[in-house]
Amino acid sequence: MSAAEPTGGISHLLIVDDDQRLRALLQRFLGEQGFRVTVAADAAAARNALAGMAYDLIVLDVMMPGETGLSLVESLRREGNDVPVLMLTARGGPDDRVAGFEGGVDDYLAKPFDPRELVLRIRTILRRIAPALPAAAPAAPVQLGPRWFDAERQELRGPEGTVRLTGGEAALLGALALRPGEVLSREEIATALGTPEAGERAIDVQVTRLRRKIEPDPREPRFLHTVRHRGYVLRPGP
Repeated sequence: MSAAEPTGGISHLLIVDDDQRLRALLQRFLGEQGFRVTVAADAAAARNALAGMAYDLIVLDVMMPGETGLSLVESLRREGNDVPVLMLTARGGPDDRVAGFEGGVDDYLAKPFDPRELVLRIRTILRRIAPALPAAAPAAPVQLGPRWFDAERQELRGPEGTVRLTGGEAALLGALALRPGEVLSREEIATALGTPEAGERAIDVQVTRLRRKIEPDPREPRFLHTVRHRGYVLRPGP
């Protein structure tokens, strides 16, 4: 299962948090911002909701009774569900963010937060994963061995078909593919990902995850190279 198809232009969000007051606040506020909103009190309720409906994005609390939010995300990714996830957490340290990105989270927002910032983060992610509009001079697909990446559609295809990318992975590969052979700093990459406050380790984790999907041997990269003290560069090729 993948992220939902556009639902008549209205994005459908799943809010998962054990705080009933916060759920009610977010359901009302996000509804006023033009989103369709479904709420769930824990991971089990979220699984039930996901079984019957595709969502455009999940806003998910980390610490909940029973299964944690991070465990739920890791499970969804193993099942092939690439729905974007924005994690809410009272623990927003670098190690927590890295663990989340490693598990497949697209963005983090530390509690307490301004609901207006949550809306901005949600819209940034949704814009990032939306199909690109046709351009007057579309960028040519980039070859990565037996696979090709279409920067306009943010799709990676190969002999096995479409390779699933999370929103963060697609944004990272898209930023690099649009400037092949050019070194991008971690700051430039963070901006392209829509998370300018992301630390260096968080960017490195996204690169590591992407390498697992585009490299024959992620330990010996052929395409996505580290340039010490400068950043990363994509060098396409057969």
